Amino acid sequence: MKVSDILATKGRKVVSIETANTLKEAMDSIVTNKIGALLVLKEKELVGIISERDLIRELHKTGESALGKKVGEVMTTNIVVGLPDDDIEEVEALMTKNRFRHLPIFDKGKVAGIVSIGDIVKLLAADRKTENRYLKDYITGKYPG
Repeated sequence: MKVSDILATKGRKVVSIETANTLKEAMDSIVTNKIGALLVLKEKELVGIISERDLIRELHKTGESALGKKVGEVMTTNIVVGLPDDDIEEVEALMTKNRFRHLPIFDKGKVAGIVSIGDIVKLLAADRKTENRYLKDYITGKYPG
């Protein structure tokens, strides 16, 4: 299975925010869109990512005044990206090893979507469920031969 399989199911919609926006605006967007992270743009170029974890950590460190800080001050800038042809299990291992939960996907030099660890787990669970059903059917003799 490939990253493109996830994008085909969930879609390629990406919610982004600009570096000059506040953490309050980022938090509002994450809550409104029911997502875990926003891609951060500066002049339409990807420069970072900000997640729920980033927001919580900054609120814990700074207190309520953190909400007025700019996204560009808090975002993660060391971004790992994936490609539509990347293997799901390799992406899962990469995300687990490096302890991040959201992976921007690039295709032909442009953002093509974003994949979360939850998306991967959901797809792998569905695949294993189907595989188990076929194995049970085979073992119980539902198939001729």
